[in-house]
Amino acid sequence: MTEPLVSVVIPTFRREVMVVEAVRSALAQTGVRVEVIVLDDSAEGSAASAIAAVGDPRVRYVHRAVPSGGNPALVRNEGLSLATGEYVHFLDDDDVLCEGALAATVAALVRKPSAGVAVGMVVPFGDDPVALEHERAYFAAAARRLKHARTRFTLTATMLFDVTPLVNSECTVRRSCAQAVGGYSPDVARCEDVDFYLRAIRHCGFVLVDRPVVRYRTGTPSLMHSQSDEKLLVESYDRIHRHYRRQYGVAEVTIMRLFVLASALGASCAVLFGMESCVPW
Repeated sequence: MTEPLVSVVIPTFRREVMVVEAVRSALAQTGVRVEVIVLDDSAEGSAASAIAAVGDPRVRYVHRAVPSGGNPALVRNEGLSLATGEYVHFLDDDDVLCEGALAATVAALVRKPSAGVAVGMVVPFGDDPVALEHERAYFAAAARRLKHARTRFTLTATMLFDVTPLVNSECTVRRSCAQAVGGYSPDVARCEDVDFYLRAIRHCGFVLVDRPVVRYRTGTPSLMHSQSDEKLLVESYDRIHRHYRRQYGVAEVTIMRLFVLASALGASCAVLFGMESCVPW
């Protein structure tokens, strides 16, 4: 029986050493076939020689003709258009796939044909102990939120109105699902991964993979994003909410907001009375 093909799409921007780590982690996956598509968004094609040195025919290097100017949605969409696998994993160039990650996410999607997205767990790593401790606490809380999000409704509500419990590199998506929602939204300047997976999960459903899928590198802010862009972040979330309202209506958005508020009150109640939960979800 032919193993399923996963297209691993890796946008990169002037991270020649890290992107090779990401590529090698994809090539080392077992239980699936992989094609790795590296999209170099630098004008000079900085990763060309490093990727060529990997020397594996499963790797396709693309030096983008016109750099995106810091818009990773455009880069990932180009990768999606080149992908031929039934499944796609969008991997950031500073992250590393865990051993057996893609076999686990694909197996979960095979077991649940109604789901379009498999969401795994994250293991942070890095050299800064303060940043690492912060990220460990963040992803431990994110894992708890994911495990409590039993339906696509509860997870999308959490992503819209609470701290999002997932990052780009921990998800594997059916290519048909990614295409059905139109890929990433280039008009969402920041948190474009939240917008994409919010729409994909709402449209196609999800399955949780309760094991580490990606090692998430701390202390390496995206070179495709400026870090002095709080205004753009606010504008992006406003655009995400407008996209959702336009597609699914004000009523659903209002219900989701109330759900998240009720869940927060329930959590406070649980702490106050020493209960696991005060709400039925």
